[in-house]
Amino acid sequence: MIRRNNLCVDVAWHSINHAGEQLCGDHVELVAEDENSTAVVLADGLGSGVKASILSTLTAKILSTMVANGMKPEDAVETIAATLPVCSVRGVAYSTFTVIRIVNNQRAEIIQYDNPRVIHVRDGVPQELPVTKARIAEKDIYFSDVILAENDVFIAMSDGVEHAGVGLTYNFGWCRDDITDFILPYVKAGYTAKGLSTVLVEECNSLYEGKPGDDATVCTVRIRQREPMNVIIGPPSDRNDCGKMLSLFFAKEGKRIVCGGSTSNMVAEYLKKPLHPVLDFPDPEIPPIAELEGVDLVTEGVITINRVLEYAKDYLDQNQKYAVWSVRDDGASRIARMLFEEATDINFFVGRAVNPAHQNPNLPIHFNIKMRLVDELATCLGKMGKHIKVSYF
Repeated sequence: MIRRNNLCVDVAWHSINHAGEQLCGDHVELVAEDENSTAVVLADGLGSGVKASILSTLTAKILSTMVANGMKPEDAVETIAATLPVCSVRGVAYSTFTVIRIVNNQRAEIIQYDNPRVIHVRDGVPQELPVTKARIAEKDIYFSDVILAENDVFIAMSDGVEHAGVGLTYNFGWCRDDITDFILPYVKAGYTAKGLSTVLVEECNSLYEGKPGDDATVCTVRIRQREPMNVIIGPPSDRNDCGKMLSLFFAKEGKRIVCGGSTSNMVAEYLKKPLHPVLDFPDPEIPPIAELEGVDLVTEGVITINRVLEYAKDYLDQNQKYAVWSVRDDGASRIARMLFEEATDINFFVGRAVNPAHQNPNLPIHFNIKMRLVDELATCLGKMGKHIKVSYF
Protein backbone atom coordinates (compact mmCIF):
# COMPACT_ATOMS: atom_id res chain seq x y z
CA MET A 1 0.00 0.00 0.00
CA ILE A 2 1.47 3.34 -1.07
CA ARG A 3 0.90 6.13 1.42
CA ARG A 4 -0.61 9.20 -0.16
CA ASN A 5 1.03 11.48 2.42
CA ASN A 6 2.49 11.31 5.90
CA LEU A 7 -0.77 12.20 7.64
CA CYS A 8 -2.79 9.91 9.87
CA VAL A 9 -5.85 10.14 12.09
CA ASP A 10 -6.10 10.32 15.87
CA VAL A 11 -9.63 9.25 16.84
CA ALA A 12 -11.09 9.04 20.35
CA TRP A 13 -14.37 9.52 22.17
CA HIS A 14 -15.75 9.89 25.66
CA SER A 15 -19.27 9.50 27.07
CA ILE A 16 -21.35 10.01 30.18
CA ASN A 17 -24.62 8.21 30.81
CA HIS A 18 -28.00 9.68 31.63
CA ALA A 19 -28.25 9.87 35.43
CA GLY A 20 -29.46 6.56 36.82
CA GLU A 21 -28.75 4.56 33.65
CA GLN A 22 -26.16 1.79 33.47
CA LEU A 23 -25.98 1.76 29.67
CA CYS A 24 -25.18 4.65 27.36
CA GLY A 25 -27.74 5.43 24.66
CA ASP A 26 -24.96 6.73 22.40
CA HIS A 27 -22.52 4.48 20.55
CA VAL A 28 -19.33 5.08 18.57
CA GLU A 29 -17.99 2.59 16.05
CA LEU A 30 -14.56 2.87 14.41
CA VAL A 31 -13.56 0.80 11.37
CA ALA A 32 -10.22 0.97 9.58
CA GLU A 33 -10.86 0.36 5.88
CA ASP A 34 -7.12 0.14 5.16
CA GLU A 35 -3.92 1.82 6.33
CA ASN A 36 -5.02 5.21 4.99
CA SER A 37 -8.82 5.21 5.28
CA THR A 38 -10.97 5.14 8.40
CA ALA A 39 -14.69 5.42 9.09
CA VAL A 40 -16.11 6.49 12.44
CA VAL A 41 -19.82 6.63 13.28
CA LEU A 42 -21.43 8.31 16.30
CA ALA A 43 -25.06 7.19 16.76
CA ASP A 44 -27.51 8.57 19.32
CA GLY A 45 -30.46 6.34 20.23
CA LEU A 46 -33.75 8.00 21.09
CA GLY A 47 -34.12 8.49 24.83
CA SER A 48 -31.78 6.57 27.13
CA GLY A 49 -31.20 3.16 28.65
CA VAL A 50 -31.31 -0.31 27.08
CA LYS A 51 -33.51 0.50 24.08
CA ALA A 52 -31.48 3.54 23.09
CA SER A 53 -28.24 1.59 23.55
CA ILE A 54 -29.40 -1.24 21.28
CA LEU A 55 -30.62 1.09 18.53
CA SER A 56 -27.52 3.29 18.55
CA THR A 57 -25.23 0.24 18.56
CA LEU A 58 -27.04 -1.34 15.60
CA THR A 59 -27.03 1.94 13.68
CA ALA A 60 -23.32 2.57 14.24
CA LYS A 61 -22.27 -1.01 13.45
CA ILE A 62 -24.39 -1.29 10.30
CA LEU A 63 -23.33 2.09 8.92
CA SER A 64 -19.63 1.66 9.66
CA THR A 65 -19.58 -1.87 8.23
CA MET A 66 -21.31 -0.84 5.00
CA VAL A 67 -19.04 2.17 4.47
CA ALA A 68 -15.90 0.21 5.33
CA ASN A 69 -16.84 -2.52 2.85
CA GLY A 70 -16.93 -0.14 -0.07
CA MET A 71 -20.59 0.87 -0.22
CA LYS A 72 -21.00 4.46 -1.30
CA PRO A 73 -21.78 6.62 1.74
CA GLU A 74 -24.96 7.86 0.05
CA ASP A 75 -26.19 4.28 -0.46
CA ALA A 76 -25.27 3.29 3.10
CA VAL A 77 -27.15 6.26 4.50
CA GLU A 78 -30.15 5.53 2.28
CA THR A 79 -30.21 1.95 3.58
CA ILE A 80 -30.03 2.92 7.24
CA ALA A 81 -32.37 5.91 6.86
CA ALA A 82 -35.00 3.73 5.23
CA THR A 83 -34.54 1.08 7.93
CA LEU A 84 -34.77 3.31 11.00
CA PRO A 85 -38.33 3.60 12.31
CA VAL A 86 -39.81 6.95 13.33
CA CYS A 87 -41.30 7.46 16.77
CA SER A 88 -45.05 8.05 16.34
CA VAL A 89 -45.16 10.29 19.43
CA ARG A 90 -42.09 12.50 18.88
CA GLY A 91 -42.01 12.32 15.09
CA VAL A 92 -38.23 11.69 15.01
CA ALA A 93 -36.13 8.66 14.11
CA TYR A 94 -35.14 6.21 16.80
CA SER A 95 -31.45 6.89 16.16
CA THR A 96 -29.57 9.84 14.74
CA PHE A 97 -26.00 9.64 13.48
CA THR A 98 -22.83 11.36 12.32
CA VAL A 99 -20.36 9.68 9.97
CA ILE A 100 -16.80 10.95 9.50
CA ARG A 101 -14.92 9.00 6.83
CA ILE A 102 -11.25 9.76 6.22
CA VAL A 103 -10.32 8.78 2.65
CA ASN A 104 -6.64 8.11 1.80
CA ASN A 105 -5.71 10.60 4.54
CA GLN A 106 -6.60 13.29 2.01
CA ARG A 107 -10.33 13.97 2.36
CA ALA A 108 -12.98 13.88 5.04
CA GLU A 109 -16.49 12.85 4.02
CA ILE A 110 -18.95 13.92 6.71
CA ILE A 111 -22.58 12.78 6.83
CA GLN A 112 -24.93 14.17 9.46
CA TYR A 113 -28.47 13.28 10.40
CA ASP A 114 -30.14 15.14 13.26
CA ASN A 115 -27.03 15.23 15.48
CA PRO A 116 -25.47 18.60 16.43
CA ARG A 117 -23.33 19.95 13.60
CA VAL A 118 -19.70 18.83 13.52
CA ILE A 119 -17.22 21.48 14.70
CA HIS A 120 -14.22 21.88 12.39
CA VAL A 121 -11.13 23.74 13.58
CA ARG A 122 -8.13 24.48 11.32
CA ASP A 123 -5.03 26.31 12.55
CA GLY A 124 -6.93 27.28 15.70
CA VAL A 125 -9.77 28.91 13.75
CA PRO A 126 -13.33 27.48 13.54
CA GLN A 127 -14.37 26.67 9.97
CA GLU A 128 -17.78 26.50 8.33
CA LEU A 129 -18.23 23.11 6.72
CA PRO A 130 -19.50 23.15 3.12
CA VAL A 131 -22.89 21.42 3.30
CA THR A 132 -25.10 19.77 0.71
CA LYS A 133 -28.58 18.75 1.80
CA ALA A 134 -30.33 15.67 0.45
CA ARG A 135 -33.75 14.21 1.14
CA ILE A 136 -33.32 10.46 1.67
CA ALA A 137 -36.12 8.16 2.88
CA GLU A 138 -38.06 11.26 4.00
CA LYS A 139 -35.14 12.38 6.16
CA ASP A 140 -32.88 15.43 5.71
CA ILE A 141 -29.28 14.25 5.43
CA TYR A 142 -26.35 16.69 5.25
CA PHE A 143 -23.14 15.89 3.34
CA SER A 144 -19.78 17.65 3.56
CA ASP A 145 -16.49 17.02 1.77
CA VAL A 146 -13.28 18.59 3.09
CA ILE A 147 -9.69 18.44 1.78
CA LEU A 148 -7.58 17.63 4.85
CA ALA A 149 -4.71 19.62 6.29
CA GLU A 150 -2.36 18.80 9.15
CA ASN A 151 -3.81 19.65 12.60
CA ASP A 152 -7.41 19.70 11.36
CA VAL A 153 -9.77 18.83 14.20
CA PHE A 154 -13.34 17.54 13.73
CA ILE A 155 -15.59 17.26 16.80
CA ALA A 156 -18.83 15.27 16.56
CA MET A 157 -21.28 15.08 19.43
CA SER A 158 -24.63 13.77 20.54
CA ASP A 159 -27.39 16.21 21.49
CA GLY A 160 -26.75 15.55 25.19
CA VAL A 161 -23.78 17.90 24.84
CA GLU A 162 -25.88 20.81 23.58
CA HIS A 163 -28.53 20.05 26.22
CA ALA A 164 -25.99 20.40 29.05
CA GLY A 165 -27.02 22.99 31.61
CA VAL A 166 -30.67 23.28 30.51
CA GLY A 167 -32.56 24.86 33.38
CA LEU A 168 -29.36 25.00 35.45
CA THR A 169 -26.39 26.97 34.14
CA TYR A 170 -28.16 27.89 30.89
CA ASN A 171 -31.81 28.45 30.09
CA PHE A 172 -31.66 26.71 26.73
CA GLY A 173 -28.56 24.53 27.01
CA TRP A 174 -24.97 24.89 25.89
CA CYS A 175 -25.08 26.56 22.48
CA ARG A 176 -22.69 25.53 19.70
CA ASP A 177 -20.78 28.83 19.73
CA ASP A 178 -20.12 28.48 23.47
CA ILE A 179 -18.98 24.87 22.99
CA THR A 180 -16.59 26.01 20.27
CA ASP A 181 -15.24 28.86 22.41
CA PHE A 182 -14.71 26.45 25.30
CA ILE A 183 -12.75 23.85 23.32
CA LEU A 184 -10.61 26.21 21.20
CA PRO A 185 -7.87 26.82 23.83
CA TYR A 186 -7.44 23.06 24.23
CA VAL A 187 -7.23 22.56 20.46
CA LYS A 188 -4.59 25.30 20.21
CA ALA A 189 -2.67 23.71 23.10
CA GLY A 190 -2.33 20.54 21.01
CA TYR A 191 -4.52 18.22 23.08
CA THR A 192 -4.94 14.71 21.67
CA ALA A 193 -8.31 13.49 20.39
CA LYS A 194 -8.83 11.67 23.69
CA GLY A 195 -7.92 14.76 25.70
CA LEU A 196 -10.30 16.97 23.72
CA SER A 197 -13.16 14.49 24.01
CA THR A 198 -12.60 13.99 27.72
CA VAL A 199 -12.33 17.66 28.67
CA LEU A 200 -15.48 18.51 26.70
CA VAL A 201 -17.57 15.72 28.22
CA GLU A 202 -16.32 16.49 31.73
CA GLU A 203 -17.44 20.11 31.24
CA CYS A 204 -20.84 18.76 30.18
CA ASN A 205 -21.02 16.74 33.37
CA SER A 206 -20.16 19.86 35.35
CA LEU A 207 -22.93 21.83 33.61
CA TYR A 208 -25.36 19.00 34.43
CA GLU A 209 -24.13 19.35 38.05
CA GLY A 210 -23.08 15.70 38.03
CA LYS A 211 -26.56 14.44 37.13
CA PRO A 212 -26.74 14.29 33.31
CA GLY A 213 -30.25 14.71 31.92
CA ASP A 214 -29.19 12.88 28.76
CA ASP A 215 -26.40 10.68 27.47
CA ALA A 216 -23.58 12.88 26.18
CA THR A 217 -20.83 11.74 23.82
CA VAL A 218 -18.02 13.58 22.06
CA CYS A 219 -16.00 11.95 19.28
CA THR A 220 -12.91 13.80 18.07
CA VAL A 221 -10.93 13.21 14.88
CA ARG A 222 -7.55 14.93 14.72
CA ILE A 223 -5.31 14.93 11.65
CA ARG A 224 -1.62 14.74 12.43
CA GLN A 225 1.77 13.66 11.12
CA ARG A 226 2.79 10.05 11.64
CA GLU A 227 5.14 9.52 14.59
CA PRO A 228 6.82 6.10 14.74
CA MET A 229 7.95 4.68 18.09
CA ASN A 230 10.02 1.59 18.89
CA VAL A 231 9.95 -0.39 22.15
CA ILE A 232 12.33 -3.23 23.05
CA ILE A 233 11.77 -5.43 26.08
CA GLY A 234 13.71 -8.56 27.00
CA PRO A 235 16.73 -10.29 25.45
CA PRO A 236 16.12 -12.90 22.71
CA SER A 237 15.71 -16.56 23.68
CA ASP A 238 18.91 -17.32 21.74
CA ARG A 239 21.71 -15.01 22.80
CA ASN A 240 23.20 -15.36 19.32
CA ASP A 241 20.23 -13.33 18.02
CA CYS A 242 21.09 -10.21 20.05
CA GLY A 243 22.86 -8.54 17.14
CA LYS A 244 20.01 -9.28 14.73
CA MET A 245 17.36 -8.04 17.18
CA LEU A 246 19.21 -4.81 17.96
CA SER A 247 20.19 -4.03 14.37
CA LEU A 248 16.51 -4.23 13.40
CA PHE A 249 15.53 -2.12 16.42
CA PHE A 250 17.97 0.66 15.54
CA ALA A 251 17.19 0.46 11.81
CA LYS A 252 13.62 1.67 12.40
CA GLU A 253 12.86 5.38 12.25
CA GLY A 254 11.38 7.10 15.28
CA LYS A 255 12.03 7.33 19.01
CA ARG A 256 13.34 4.37 21.00
CA ILE A 257 12.28 3.03 24.41
CA VAL A 258 14.29 0.32 26.18
CA CYS A 259 12.57 -1.62 28.98
CA GLY A 260 14.24 -3.94 31.46
CA GLY A 261 17.58 -4.24 33.26
CA SER A 262 18.96 -7.09 31.12
CA THR A 263 17.67 -5.38 27.99
CA SER A 264 19.29 -2.03 28.81
CA ASN A 265 22.65 -3.70 29.54
CA MET A 266 22.39 -5.55 26.24
CA VAL A 267 21.65 -2.31 24.37
CA ALA A 268 24.45 -0.41 26.14
CA GLU A 269 26.92 -3.14 25.17
CA TYR A 270 25.70 -3.02 21.56
CA LEU A 271 26.06 0.79 21.41
CA LYS A 272 29.33 0.71 23.39
CA LYS A 273 27.94 3.51 25.57
CA PRO A 274 27.78 3.80 29.38
CA LEU A 275 24.42 3.31 31.12
CA HIS A 276 23.74 6.00 33.74
CA PRO A 277 21.04 5.29 36.38
CA VAL A 278 18.91 8.29 37.42
CA LEU A 279 18.40 7.96 41.17
CA ASP A 280 15.16 9.95 41.35
CA PHE A 281 11.90 8.34 42.51
CA PRO A 282 8.98 10.51 41.26
CA ASP A 283 6.76 7.50 42.06
CA PRO A 284 8.12 5.25 44.84
CA GLU A 285 6.27 2.26 43.34
CA ILE A 286 8.00 2.57 39.96
CA PRO A 287 11.74 1.78 39.62
CA PRO A 288 13.91 4.68 38.43
CA ILE A 289 14.85 5.30 34.82
CA ALA A 290 18.34 5.42 33.30
CA GLU A 291 20.06 7.41 30.58
CA LEU A 292 21.82 5.96 27.54
CA GLU A 293 23.13 7.90 24.57
CA GLY A 294 21.30 6.89 21.41
CA VAL A 295 18.09 5.94 23.25
CA ASP A 296 15.20 8.25 24.17
CA LEU A 297 14.08 6.45 27.33
CA VAL A 298 15.40 3.56 29.46
CA THR A 299 13.15 2.05 32.13
CA GLU A 300 12.76 -1.05 34.28
CA GLY A 301 10.70 -3.84 32.69
CA VAL A 302 7.71 -5.72 34.09
CA ILE A 303 6.70 -3.42 36.97
CA THR A 304 6.84 -0.35 34.73
CA ILE A 305 5.01 -1.97 31.79
CA ASN A 306 2.33 -3.29 34.15
CA ARG A 307 1.66 0.29 35.31
CA VAL A 308 1.58 1.50 31.67
CA LEU A 309 -1.02 -1.22 30.96
CA GLU A 310 -3.15 0.04 33.87
CA TYR A 311 -3.01 3.54 32.41
CA ALA A 312 -3.87 2.20 28.93
CA LYS A 313 -6.97 0.37 30.17
CA ASP A 314 -8.12 3.48 32.04
CA TYR A 315 -7.41 5.65 28.97
CA LEU A 316 -9.80 3.48 26.94
CA ASP A 317 -12.42 3.70 29.67
CA GLN A 318 -12.92 6.90 31.69
CA ASN A 319 -9.39 8.33 31.37
CA GLN A 320 -9.44 9.26 35.05
CA LYS A 321 -5.71 8.65 35.57
CA TYR A 322 -4.74 11.17 32.89
CA ALA A 323 -4.07 13.72 35.64
CA VAL A 324 -1.38 11.36 37.00
CA TRP A 325 0.60 10.12 33.99
CA SER A 326 0.29 13.36 32.00
CA VAL A 327 2.48 15.25 34.49
CA ARG A 328 4.62 12.77 36.45
CA ASP A 329 8.21 12.05 35.50
CA ASP A 330 8.52 8.37 36.42
CA GLY A 331 9.24 5.75 33.75
CA ALA A 332 5.64 4.52 33.41
CA SER A 333 4.26 8.04 33.00
CA ARG A 334 6.90 8.88 30.41
CA ILE A 335 6.12 5.74 28.40
CA ALA A 336 2.39 6.48 28.62
CA ARG A 337 2.87 9.98 27.21
CA MET A 338 5.11 8.72 24.43
CA LEU A 339 2.85 5.84 23.40
CA PHE A 340 -0.61 7.33 24.05
CA GLU A 341 -0.06 10.93 22.94
CA GLU A 342 2.95 11.02 20.61
CA ALA A 343 3.11 7.70 18.77
CA THR A 344 1.01 6.70 15.78
CA ASP A 345 2.98 3.62 14.63
CA ILE A 346 4.52 1.42 17.35
CA ASN A 347 6.99 -1.42 16.81
CA PHE A 348 7.50 -3.83 19.71
CA PHE A 349 10.66 -5.95 19.79
CA VAL A 350 10.05 -8.65 22.38
CA GLY A 351 12.71 -11.07 23.58
CA ARG A 352 11.53 -14.52 24.63
CA ALA A 353 14.33 -15.13 27.13
CA VAL A 354 12.75 -16.32 30.37
CA ASN A 355 13.46 -14.33 33.51
CA PRO A 356 12.79 -16.56 36.58
CA ALA A 357 11.75 -13.47 38.56
CA HIS A 358 8.79 -13.01 36.19
CA GLN A 359 7.28 -16.47 36.74
CA ASN A 360 4.33 -16.91 39.09
CA PRO A 361 4.39 -20.36 40.76
CA ASN A 362 0.59 -20.32 40.98
CA LEU A 363 0.32 -20.24 37.18
CA PRO A 364 1.35 -22.81 34.52
CA ILE A 365 5.13 -23.06 34.27
CA HIS A 366 5.28 -21.72 30.71
CA PHE A 367 3.14 -18.68 31.46
CA ASN A 368 5.32 -15.63 31.00
CA ILE A 369 4.09 -12.45 32.63
CA LYS A 370 6.17 -10.26 30.34
CA MET A 371 4.55 -11.76 27.22
CA ARG A 372 1.07 -11.29 28.62
CA LEU A 373 1.74 -7.68 29.51
CA VAL A 374 3.09 -6.86 26.06
CA ASP A 375 0.21 -8.63 24.31
CA GLU A 376 -2.39 -6.80 26.41
CA LEU A 377 -0.65 -3.45 25.97
CA ALA A 378 -0.42 -3.95 22.20
CA THR A 379 -4.15 -4.75 22.12
CA CYS A 380 -4.99 -1.59 24.09
CA LEU A 381 -2.81 0.56 21.84
CA GLY A 382 -4.51 -0.94 18.79
CA LYS A 383 -7.87 0.09 20.25
CA MET A 384 -6.49 3.62 20.52
CA GLY A 385 -6.04 3.56 16.75
CA LYS A 386 -2.28 2.98 16.74
CA HIS A 387 -0.64 0.85 14.05
CA ILE A 388 1.03 -1.97 16.01
CA LYS A 389 3.66 -4.49 14.97
CA VAL A 390 5.05 -7.03 17.45
CA SER A 391 8.20 -9.00 16.58
CA TYR A 392 9.41 -11.84 18.80
CA PHE A 393 12.98 -13.05 19.14
